[in-house]
Amino acid sequence: MAWVVLVSSGAFEAVWAVALGKSNGLTRPAPSLVFLVAGLLSMSGLAYAMKTLPTATSYVVWVGIGATLTFTYAVLTHIEPISVTKVFLVVGIVACVIGLKVLH
Repeated sequence: MAWVVLVSSGAFEAVWAVALGKSNGLTRPAPSLVFLVAGLLSMSGLAYAMKTLPTATSYVVWVGIGATLTFTYAVLTHIEPISVTKVFLVVGIVACVIGLKVLH
């Protein structure tokens, strides 16, 4: 169960990161609210997962999922230009997250 919560928390990390970017320094109410709610859910899930999973593993997986999903969103919405090198590096992050799950 901790892994499911951790993966979900990583997804909420991507949500709050995107919302923070759209909030214009927390001056736009709707994205600011999404940022706050997603941040709370993300951190709460991380805290829950860390009750049973090692801190370092939890944090690396949480950040890796959040970074990968944030990058994917940015590429799909044409905010971030895509390149073979960037895709290769993000696939490396995903491989590392999977490796940590396999080793745990």
